[in-house]
Amino acid sequence: MGEFDILERLVSFPSVVGQPNATIVQWIADYARSHGAQVTIALGPEGDRSNLFATIGPRDVPGVILSGHMDVVPAGETDWVSDPFSLHADGDRLYGRGTSDMKGFLACALAALPELLKMRLKRPVHLAFSYDEEAGCKGVPHLINLMPTLCALPDMCIVGEPSGLRAIRAHKGKAAARITVRGRTGHSSRPDQGLNAIHAMSKILESAVKSADALTHGPFDSNFEPPYSSLQVGTIKGGQAVNIIPDLCVADIEARAISGVSPASLLEPLRKATETLETNGFDVSFDTLSEYPALSLAEDAPLTALMRELTGLEPLAAVSYGTEAGLYQAAGIDSIICGPGDIARAHKANEFITRDELSLCHRMLLQLGRRLSA
Repeated sequence: MGEFDILERLVSFPSVVGQPNATIVQWIADYARSHGAQVTIALGPEGDRSNLFATIGPRDVPGVILSGHMDVVPAGETDWVSDPFSLHADGDRLYGRGTSDMKGFLACALAALPELLKMRLKRPVHLAFSYDEEAGCKGVPHLINLMPTLCALPDMCIVGEPSGLRAIRAHKGKAAARITVRGRTGHSSRPDQGLNAIHAMSKILESAVKSADALTHGPFDSNFEPPYSSLQVGTIKGGQAVNIIPDLCVADIEARAISGVSPASLLEPLRKATETLETNGFDVSFDTLSEYPALSLAEDAPLTALMRELTGLEPLAAVSYGTEAGLYQAAGIDSIICGPGDIARAHKANEFITRDELSLCHRMLLQLGRRLSA
């Protein structure tokens, strides 16, 4: 099967983030096994979602990971020109949810698999396909923890997020938290008898705004846009009616950190603000929603040189969005981002990838295989 046929099958699986993914995992596993790859399906703690790990070549020597996620964001937009879960071809463009982000890369890796197997690789290629990346890289940590039982520690990882097939050496880290404040309800005419959860949350929001403003003053890393870490309140919910004292308020807050800064540390001022509220009678919870570290690969790293050779392009220094690459690097595996498609097309209606982009990626992966066979 070629990249187009495989992508058509992958898009047909509505593998929306946070949902069971057995059907797409089993199809990929059956396909990889039918060509002779060594495949492991690793069930996650949720019980209905799995990662997949497949090896081409010897398991007992360090190799290269091709990393991608099988989940996609929902396709609830109303202006799709076609069924988002049925690949639609219009000239060179192939439309469907996940075509760029990032089933296009998965399709290229799977299409290359039979050819890589024929090369008798001296160093292996591993396919590491994860779940729930779109929820903050929730699936891949379980796969990384399992990896020592599956193979020798790989020394390189290519994360195939859409980058126009231009490698990217760094990205920001991220941490997100949900803060829940519970007070005491009552009639708004007697505020003295209640505990207003929204008013209490305002103290935390004030801390968030101050922290966000302070981050604009540095530290700085000119490779990023903006060149500093950031913090924002993304959602806030609370209250029933204007004449009822609100007893519940919930806010989701995220921090994005430049290299060298812990994303979780940026949320600490907010955690401390919750402690003050608890002393005033409120019940407050601080729950981490997601967390992954920044990626920072050296300009002179062997993986940087390899990607320069494979793509013919000078790698970009950094992007501000995040990927699973930082988690692989934290596990001791040099990592870089490089995949077909464009991130600007992702998470919106009429997402697409082009046939030419798929073909170029397929060619790059075969070139990688030849390097590992030498």
